[in-house]
Amino acid sequence: MRRKLDQHLLDSMSKNLGNWHGPFYCNRKDPRLIVPKYNPMLGWTFNFANPYAYLIVVAIVLIIVGSQLF
Repeated sequence: MRRKLDQHLLDSMSKNLGNWHGPFYCNRKDPRLIVPKYNPMLGWTFNFANPYAYLIVVAIVLIIVGSQLF
């Protein structure tokens, strides 16, 4: 029962327009790294309030730049 309640709370966080800054989701209270977009049919996005999101974005950019050099 608690798991359903927790999932409902997390889903309501990602539906709150106050946590969205344009296309970016930022919510320090949300522990998830990857969250569904406001319209779930559009996929998923990073929670940019989570510091690991920036590490992953930098790693992806470095991989792309590194693959272009070789």
